[in-house]
Amino acid sequence: MANGEKRDYYEILEVHKNASESEIKKAYRRLAVAYHPDKNPGDKESEEKFKELTEAYAALSDPEKRATYDRFGHAGLNSSGGGAGFSGAGFDFGDIFGDIFGDIFGGGRQRGRGRRGDDLQYNLEIRFEEAAFGVEKTVEIPYTKACGVCKGSGAKPGTEAKTCPTCRGAGQVRFQQGFFSVSRPCNQCRGEGKIVENPCAECRGTGSVRDRKNLSVKVPPGVETGNRLKLTGEGGQGAKGGQNGDLYVAISVTPHPLFVREGNDVICEIPISFTQAALGTEIEVPTLDGKVSLKIPEGTQSGKSFRLKAKGVPVLQGYGRGDQHVVVKVETPTNLTRRQRELLEQLACDGGEECHPQRQSFLDKVMGMFS
Repeated sequence: MANGEKRDYYEILEVHKNASESEIKKAYRRLAVAYHPDKNPGDKESEEKFKELTEAYAALSDPEKRATYDRFGHAGLNSSGGGAGFSGAGFDFGDIFGDIFGDIFGGGRQRGRGRRGDDLQYNLEIRFEEAAFGVEKTVEIPYTKACGVCKGSGAKPGTEAKTCPTCRGAGQVRFQQGFFSVSRPCNQCRGEGKIVENPCAECRGTGSVRDRKNLSVKVPPGVETGNRLKLTGEGGQGAKGGQNGDLYVAISVTPHPLFVREGNDVICEIPISFTQAALGTEIEVPTLDGKVSLKIPEGTQSGKSFRLKAKGVPVLQGYGRGDQHVVVKVETPTNLTRRQRELLEQLACDGGEECHPQRQSFLDKVMGMFS
């Protein structure tokens, strides 16, 4: 393609001229995935578009080449032998595909690496008090480990896996795609580099077996439903020297019959009688630490909240505790005896409106609306 026919590299990658390195890389990855020949077999237009994208990225991803291009354009890169025309000088396509497409197209840098074990999750249900003050629980976890019979090789004892004839043990194969080559995991050995002809009867050639283990989980004070605890390395066992996965313990707290949690505070509703509210009294209130006495002043209205300082839930991984809020609910008496009814009627006759200041205030506001 002649220099005069070349499109602007920034235009090709759909980025502005002040784009950062990460923006250029992100744009190239997005467009290259869309136009990659493997995703568009037989489409010559996509193949040409992909070559154009890669050429643009080759120039703009290199700070020196980008500076030259910004100053002199395509002519500057061609005269400097910078590889923008893909003569091969100073540019390694393997680096692009190893860095950007290793996780999609199986870039050649995966060779010889161990495989990390699976991350696992265990759902742990605990009581309200255990969530508040912490608890230590023993849990049984299913996980995958190396087969003890074949020592993880997958081959029957007395035999061994053979080197894959297709990739010659590399675990990957290279194929030419126009002017560059791409690595992929070998289909015959599935990237392992070896083929098991006589599989182990215990693990059926996989090299791993399922097992269960008991773990002690320390739940810190202050956790709540939705919190997750991470136990590093306690997940599935890695293969070929790879790291073990992690175990995540998902916390679920069972509802309490008396307490409701709001942040680090605890709400507790307590019913009191009409007489207790009117005359005042002292009641026992349940808390997470046991029962405490609470004085109810005379004339207490239903819904009144009393605070018990530092009787709530401890702050998770911090200091101090929330408060407990005691909300009293005045219970209206039912199933009155004749004598009780007479007494209440007498109270209504004798009390006057001064005994019901809230009701009187409401009536005054109603009258004000229509005056």
